[in-house]
Amino acid sequence: MDEQPKSSGNPLKRVYSYFSGLVRKLLELKDTPHSIAGGVAIGIFFGFTPLFGLKTLLSLGTAYALRCNAIAAVVTVCLHDIVTPLWPVLLRFEYDIGYWILSNPHTFPPKLETHHLKVEEMLQWTTFLHVGLPLLVGSLVIAVPASAVAYAVALVIAKRRNRRLLAKEEAQSSNI
Repeated sequence: MDEQPKSSGNPLKRVYSYFSGLVRKLLELKDTPHSIAGGVAIGIFFGFTPLFGLKTLLSLGTAYALRCNAIAAVVTVCLHDIVTPLWPVLLRFEYDIGYWILSNPHTFPPKLETHHLKVEEMLQWTTFLHVGLPLLVGSLVIAVPASAVAYAVALVIAKRRNRRLLAKEEAQSSNI
């Protein structure tokens, strides 16, 4: 009988080790800096969209189509899950931005009232036009600059990592 490794009792340590493992995987990828940074940007972009259940597939397909690192895209979408406790606030913020952009004249949405919510109304296509479209538009407004910043940061980190690896290989080859 194989023994299962005991998991740490502290859930925060488990979450920290999970996310630090994902970051370590990103740093260990063997690809060009542009490809890795592109995958990170794609993952961040789809991480901000409200397309639950499709984010990983969309980031994988987009990374493949744009010849970026698909592993970096998928790992970054998973890293984006760190904001899961903040999703209600983030989704409301995205909705407000999208509503403001789509309304003419520009106005913010009315105050949210939950006492009139009915499941039948939430599952109608007209609800998508009134809620989903502003949410999607607002998420794109946040996702584009966030992914551009993520690309720039990841590119700098990946280039620095490549320089260190090259310097290390040169030092080892000169010692031989």
